[in-house]
Amino acid sequence: MFQKFCQGLMQLLGWRIAGELPTLDKYIITVAPHTSNWDFIIGVIARGALGQKIHFLGKHQLFLPPWGWFFRAIGGSPVDRRKNNNLVDAVTSLFVENQNFKLALAPEGTRSPVSRWKTGFYHIACKAQVPIVTVGLDFSRKQIVIARPLEPSGDIQKDMNTILDFYRGIRGRHPKQIPDFEQTS
Repeated sequence: MFQKFCQGLMQLLGWRIAGELPTLDKYIITVAPHTSNWDFIIGVIARGALGQKIHFLGKHQLFLPPWGWFFRAIGGSPVDRRKNNNLVDAVTSLFVENQNFKLALAPEGTRSPVSRWKTGFYHIACKAQVPIVTVGLDFSRKQIVIARPLEPSGDIQKDMNTILDFYRGIRGRHPKQIPDFEQTS
């Protein structure tokens, strides 16, 4: 019933889904470009329309009262970005411990323009041995664009360039440039 409601809501809002999620039990979804609070709302509606239980990480402030219960109920887990914690290992363990686990992340980490995307999702995918599914929120076409899964090769330079190239064809609500990938040592 919820899936039909979300499908109807997407239709009412003029959005459609191009592509489909894989029928795998585990994977990481990167969602970009992240330019507006509407990204989350459209993403939650699309997730409902697809009928998938997909978890997400969010800044810890979202999980404080009065709304914290809501974000947890819809699959969220808080991340305190002020602390230097080993998030890669913690999230990898979620994939190991759960037979069916899908996680959506915004690799930009913020709605503001950035010169470099965070690569934690890539390291999680490698350690957990799960594919990466790139999903774009294209506001210019009102499309949720889902690409085929990418199996991380271990060559972060090559794989990140493939991922970033996909997003260069996607326009966020407030368009911004997708940066080049430069590996830091």
